[in-house]
Amino acid sequence: MSQIDVSELFSQQTLNDPLSFYGRIREQEKLVYTNLGDVRFWIIATSYAETIELLKDPRLVCDRRNASAQGVEQPAYGGPLALFSQNMLGTDPPDHTRLRTLVSKAFTPRMIERLRPRIQQITDELLDAVQDQGHMDLIADFAYPLPITVISEMLGIPSADRQRFRTWTQDLLAFLAAPEKMAEGMAAAETFIAYIKALLGDKRAHPANDLTSDLVRVKEQGDSLSEQELVSMIFLLILGGHETTVNLLGNGVLTLLQHPEQLRLLQHNPDVLNPAVEELLRYTAPVSFTGTRWAREDIPLYGQVIRQGDVVRLSLCAADTDPQQFTDPQTLDITRSVNRHLAFSKGIHVCLGAPLARLEGQIAIGTLFQRFPHLHLANEQEPLSWNPVPYLRGLQRLAVAF
Repeated sequence: MSQIDVSELFSQQTLNDPLSFYGRIREQEKLVYTNLGDVRFWIIATSYAETIELLKDPRLVCDRRNASAQGVEQPAYGGPLALFSQNMLGTDPPDHTRLRTLVSKAFTPRMIERLRPRIQQITDELLDAVQDQGHMDLIADFAYPLPITVISEMLGIPSADRQRFRTWTQDLLAFLAAPEKMAEGMAAAETFIAYIKALLGDKRAHPANDLTSDLVRVKEQGDSLSEQELVSMIFLLILGGHETTVNLLGNGVLTLLQHPEQLRLLQHNPDVLNPAVEELLRYTAPVSFTGTRWAREDIPLYGQVIRQGDVVRLSLCAADTDPQQFTDPQTLDITRSVNRHLAFSKGIHVCLGAPLARLEGQIAIGTLFQRFPHLHLANEQEPLSWNPVPYLRGLQRLAVAF
């Protein structure tokens, strides 16, 4: 049985090069575990085909109450943890089906395509703001403000409040990486909850043409969202609506700068922009592995047994570099024609915001290199600074010049 120390997940080496870490597990053990307190935490890094099977396996559930022993009821999450429990990522059918149905209409490809002119306008405005200075922090000046502006406008959140989300989400993510930062993480969660409740109250009193107002008043076959579900759903839309795209833009631009021949190919052939974004999603995944799943029963797997109630996460980046699925998976090829990557997962919990993230990535990356064709790292000797959370792989900053 292969046990790893939890520090390996958070090491600078793993954060710098997750593909090597999870790829090694895929080629050797396929299944490793670490103990987090009294909880056994499994990481599965296996083939692309087997990962898809496990993503759809009903024995792995997203609501921990569904993994309890028969007759033993787990209490519902309360307090700050409620942020993570009563939305699409923390539920199973039928609750998951109901929640996803209530919000999915806003994220269809047709609805997202209507946002194209506004996303282009925001992109242009952000680049206009830095053009004369000749340099920027790609994350703070571009990769973060673009998606947070888009999702905030969709939700009807005032522009003055948007920068606060960055601090709150960073404190929450830091707590997930470092338990000693629990106080800061819990404080951020409580503040986030209070903000969302105030936002909901405002939308009830003053409904507007935005997604939050729609969710407050929505009815679907006589059903609606509870207050807890509303808070959790708005939190998920804010976090998921910007964090993944921040990482896509930061990781993607860095990767292109590190592969100048691919960057030149993109600049000379704008028609490959869409497959380039798909390849960046595969090659430098913004999400290293899935959210928490729980074993609802004992699961024999690869010569070991995942016990009922154990925590399981599936490595998406290991699946997306599986040589049985992708030709030369360690090679960045922005013209790759067959690229059914798992960057947005698979199955009923596939990322609802994938069409939005794709569109933002296409517009942002295409416009950035069109406007600043000589963009380069400001200091190639400066070590890269990655977020300390292994689940969401993203840069804390990236100094570039043009």
